[in-house]
Amino acid sequence: MKNIPLLRPKVILIIFISSLLTVLSINQGFTQEYKIKTIVIDAGHGGRDGSTRGAYSTEKDVALKTALHLGEAIQASMKDVKVIYTRSTDVFIPLYERIAIANNAKADLFISIHCNDMPMIRSTVVTGYKRGKKGKRIPITQTVYRKSTSTRGVETFVSGMGRLNEQDEVIKRENSAIFLEDNYKENYEGFDPNNPENYIILSLMKNTFRTQSLKLAKLVQDQYINVGRVDRGVQEKSLAVLARAGMPAILTEIGFISNPDEENYMNSQAGQNEITECLLKAIQNYKKGIEG
Repeated sequence: MKNIPLLRPKVILIIFISSLLTVLSINQGFTQEYKIKTIVIDAGHGGRDGSTRGAYSTEKDVALKTALHLGEAIQASMKDVKVIYTRSTDVFIPLYERIAIANNAKADLFISIHCNDMPMIRSTVVTGYKRGKKGKRIPITQTVYRKSTSTRGVETFVSGMGRLNEQDEVIKRENSAIFLEDNYKENYEGFDPNNPENYIILSLMKNTFRTQSLKLAKLVQDQYINVGRVDRGVQEKSLAVLARAGMPAILTEIGFISNPDEENYMNSQAGQNEITECLLKAIQNYKKGIEG
């Protein structure tokens, strides 16, 4: 009798989760009348998790301002919907607690608001020349770090399966908050943001609400396009803040804080009003489509 190779525990876990979510997805199709009653709005980052900044403002402050404006707009125009904030002040909220707030409230939507940023690029510049042996000119160089200030646009993410070698700067930046949490290994059951294999499990956990999340994300992007924003599309990424949400969930990047024009736009009253209106209309259209 041939030896049968044993499956690695992680593989067994992935198969189990996948099977479970398949059953949940099938059962979900038989649900009765569904209404959007509770929306959790998550202002990204906060407190000690707030290093991303533009020329004069920080992502955490812009995200909070937008989240509060959106919540006020929802409460003013959608009287039958309850709004819950993961934070309403400049405090650090661990990623797992943000999801717990939504799950405990049995929320129907989870919307996380962020500002995008460009990574620092290392380059070498020539600052002058000096004379070497036999009078030869030798360049004097200096290492500098710069980021693009011209990149612009909006993009919206849902939790999904990406290629293992494509854990890009957005994923690393948004998941890096895990390292700021006490006992993060226990909080995320050994999840390591630097280990690509871990993202498979995160993606499978979110698969149940993938279709609805993609629908909401597209509606958000459509509204951005309608007001002339540069469309960077809807993308599926392995984001820890979305993975355990027991409801449709999105993370929207409302602009690049590294771009001076977009930083000004996101901090202006007109910009805040327009962004809020885009998100509100998308939620209203989603609600209408779900409830009929």
